[in-house]
Amino acid sequence: MSVLILVLAVSAACCLGFGFVLQQSAAQRAPLGDFLSPRLLLDLMKVPSWLGGIGLMALGMALGAVALGQGEISLVEPLLATNLLFAMALSRQRSRQPLGRQGWSGLALLAGGVTAFIVAGRPRGGTAVPDPLRHWLIIGTMTGLALVLTTCAKRSRLSIGPMLLAVAAGLLYGVQDALTRISGQRFSEGGLPELLTGWQPYAVLALGVTGLVLVQSAFETASLRMSLPALTAAQPLAGIACGVGFLGDRLRTDTGALTWEAVGLAAIVTGIVLLGLHPAMPSGSAKPERVRALQPS
Repeated sequence: MSVLILVLAVSAACCLGFGFVLQQSAAQRAPLGDFLSPRLLLDLMKVPSWLGGIGLMALGMALGAVALGQGEISLVEPLLATNLLFAMALSRQRSRQPLGRQGWSGLALLAGGVTAFIVAGRPRGGTAVPDPLRHWLIIGTMTGLALVLTTCAKRSRLSIGPMLLAVAAGLLYGVQDALTRISGQRFSEGGLPELLTGWQPYAVLALGVTGLVLVQSAFETASLRMSLPALTAAQPLAGIACGVGFLGDRLRTDTGALTWEAVGLAAIVTGIVLLGLHPAMPSGSAKPERVRALQPS
């Protein structure tokens, strides 16, 4: 792993983490009638703090795209998952909550899991799979699952709905990262004409807007503790699946390596959950009138 990829990916994670906290702070005050509607973005555009969060998120995505162009998605995605550490840092600064045993355990598990996965797997580039059926099978599975989760979330807004929306958005962002890498490769090979004649950049835009609506709807209806861990855990898993599935990323597959890769991914998810549920994360408890408005008719 080059220092450049490490710096780019961690910088991207920093921008994403700070941006998510600012977005959720604004989104929880948005009109509830905008739930899962593009109107939600139009209303949030009037809030300066949300625009600041989106600006940081856009910068993070741009840095992440550069990192994806320089390294394998199976390497970059675990590093991007550390955005929760930066979200925790900003939330802790605002709440003045100490990390405590839960915070330090989550931090150690997330950092240790990322290290274990990268060291054991040694992600490296390979030849992309040319079979379009395999591309569409993996992409279709991810987007189809995101659609099912979104449909279920509409019926359970006050229980697990926000978490389902966050998982759906994470799956879409993972696919978006994979298509971003392909778009970068097309641009490197043939410049702007080669890029614009492919379907990938338009899919990247569509997935980004759709994922943004899902994330903001999750932020609007629940605390950051419920939504951000699910989003942060789903994105790298989806991205790694795309990387290994059709982008040609290669991981070590001997028994010892596979064991440590699995342990690393499990530690990443566990650390994300512990940090996401930490008291320092904004609770964003809904007011009674907002709760009544969310009840399905």
